[in-house]
Amino acid sequence: MRIPILNLGRILLVSIQVDLTDSDAMEFQSDLVNRVAEIEALGVAIDITALDVVDSYMARVINDTAYMVRLLGAEAVICGVQPFVAMTLIEMGRDLLGANCAFNLEQGMEILQERIAKRGDAYLDEDENE
Repeated sequence: MRIPILNLGRILLVSIQVDLTDSDAMEFQSDLVNRVAEIEALGVAIDITALDVVDSYMARVINDTAYMVRLLGAEAVICGVQPFVAMTLIEMGRDLLGANCAFNLEQGMEILQERIAKRGDAYLDEDENE
């Protein structure tokens, strides 16, 4: 199952709506990292609001993906971590250190825009500003 990756200027938005198999998770990671490099994304918002459960493997994939995005020069924000998911991650000894976290997508986009502005990068391509 392919996870859609939406472009908002040079910010990518990914919303994971279903539980992913291990192979789906790896495909998602590869697709997203390749898209970041392809468009030279400035930021990525990964929305996991719809996920009621995040196992240790999926937590590692999300964390590693956010870290890969940062290595490529983009900011990363994980949006919509549900309270039960947060408690489970802590109980498992997992965390999401590769990215900032936000309550929801709106807050996540604000965080991305602030972090991008601090770096001095333009949010949109010059052609899109005209």
